Amino acid sequence: MKIRNFSIIAHIDHGKSTLADRLMQETRAVDARKQKDQLLDSMELERERGITIKAAAVTVPWVHEDEHYQLNFIDTPGHVDFTYEVSRALTACEGAVLVVDAAQGIQAQTVANAYLAVENDLELIPVINKIDLPAADPDRVAMEIEQVFGLPAEDCILVSAKTGQGIKELLNAICERFPDPPEPKTDKLRALIFDSHYDDYRGVVVSTRIFDGKLELGQKILMMGTGRHWTVTDLGKNTPFPVQVKSLETNEAGWMVASIKTLGDVRVGDTVTVMHDPAPDPLPGYEEPNQMVFCDFYPSSSGDGGKKSDFETLREAIEKLHLNDASFTYEAQHSEALGFGFRCGFLGLLHMDIVQERLEREGNVEIVQTAPTVSYMIDLRDGTSVEIQNPADLPDPSKIEGIREPIVKLEMICPNENIGDLMKLCDGRRGIFKGQQFLSETRQILDFELPLAEIIYDFYDKLKSITRGYGTMDYEIIGYRKDNLVKVSIMVNGEPVEALSLICHRFTAEVRSRAILKKLRKQIDRHQFEIALQAAIGGKIIARESVKALRKNVTAKCYGGDITRKRKLLEKQKAGKQRMKTIGSVNIPQEAFMAVLEQE
Repeated sequence: MKIRNFSIIAHIDHGKSTLADRLMQETRAVDARKQKDQLLDSMELERERGITIKAAAVTVPWVHEDEHYQLNFIDTPGHVDFTYEVSRALTACEGAVLVVDAAQGIQAQTVANAYLAVENDLELIPVINKIDLPAADPDRVAMEIEQVFGLPAEDCILVSAKTGQGIKELLNAICERFPDPPEPKTDKLRALIFDSHYDDYRGVVVSTRIFDGKLELGQKILMMGTGRHWTVTDLGKNTPFPVQVKSLETNEAGWMVASIKTLGDVRVGDTVTVMHDPAPDPLPGYEEPNQMVFCDFYPSSSGDGGKKSDFETLREAIEKLHLNDASFTYEAQHSEALGFGFRCGFLGLLHMDIVQERLEREGNVEIVQTAPTVSYMIDLRDGTSVEIQNPADLPDPSKIEGIREPIVKLEMICPNENIGDLMKLCDGRRGIFKGQQFLSETRQILDFELPLAEIIYDFYDKLKSITRGYGTMDYEIIGYRKDNLVKVSIMVNGEPVEALSLICHRFTAEVRSRAILKKLRKQIDRHQFEIALQAAIGGKIIARESVKALRKNVTAKCYGGDITRKRKLLEKQKAGKQRMKTIGSVNIPQEAFMAVLEQE
């Protein structure tokens, strides 16, 4: 039996999951009774949003020219925030099916995923999907594919995943064009862990691809990265429903259970080998992803971090989710305002949003989330550099030589008529124009360099509204650059509140400070004395708002007599308010912190 290992890659919403459905239907892996749309998108959140979040691996049979084939394929996500899922999937494959929408043509993530496959030395089969649409123009899209990727237009396979047209031709092309898996380099077992998840009854379920040797039921295995050893209690494949097997042969993919209860004992990218006869070298594994966006998660209970059990529930939920999604990081954090929580790093804003929803649903915990920030490199006067993700961690200003912020290379694909508006948008976000390239008669590719901090808030929404939904973007971090960045401290009644401090460009510091102070003024209750809310850069105040004092009508008892009687009472009240202000403390409610820390 011949084996073909491949991934399905595309831009978001170009029909990868529907194509996977048709492949399973055509190969009789799923009967009509169990068939449903987007079968591999098993997560409730995926079905609600209509996007793929987790890569799903499936094994199906196919007969081509009287020869039996085992097709192991992985349906991958299409959004830029889940590129790490795609890169992990491609490492376990020899080929990739590149899906392009016949109406929309090549989009930003199509280009990014195709280059990712080329970097992994994978064979590409271009597939033009949705040819049944009235607006479909497969000839134009085929010429775009030839122009951008250099793949001959006549090699493109025309498919309609909705009607099933072209699916047989695609399956035959997969058998013919994709290469055989590489020969094993050693007779000893080497299996790559490319995914894992936690099951309450069986412990950690590990998804693995066998590169060398054979994995059998009852074997004593060793994780080469962690040094822990286990006994295999269950083996199987997803076809797409779990089916138990007694062994996994070289170049096959499947899942393994070994009664692993401790979450830290499994690492994605680790190599599995036999304990008594281990392989000499582990497999290369994966590069660690670069987190781009950071925010804090706290239990939502009131009080100082809530009950201890709330924090522990959040910790357990994060540990279980990290096993399933290794691309986000977390570390314990304490805030004066919100108590104990976790500082988490994500690949992007959608990734952050999805992680929060999965924690609340799968971990059954309510979360308070702070506004997203990016990491900064601080150059010190002694010649060293430190990286910070939180403005509160900024060193003493007298020791700082300069602050560098992360810069991204941004690639936008947009209609010709929107180019001027997009250039204006990028200029307003401190962007540097790098070039443009013609994709077709109606669309172009724009290249810009922008600070990451300028695109993590609302840049994508603005791009979509300017281009009426036709524009797409893809970005990658290219380094850190020095700029006129400052730390803005927020002071309440003369006392700095570190939880509200921020790092921004000096040019936008005043506008952002005023917005924060106005929000804060509405949230803080009036006290018996006036409260000054100030924003400062170093010792210079750049913005101020005031919360007026509560005043009792002390002149109510004066029915007659001279005005000096009233003045005397008012002066006496004024002196009391001044004395109260010097010794009084301001109670800032948690809602005030949340109102400010949420996205401005």
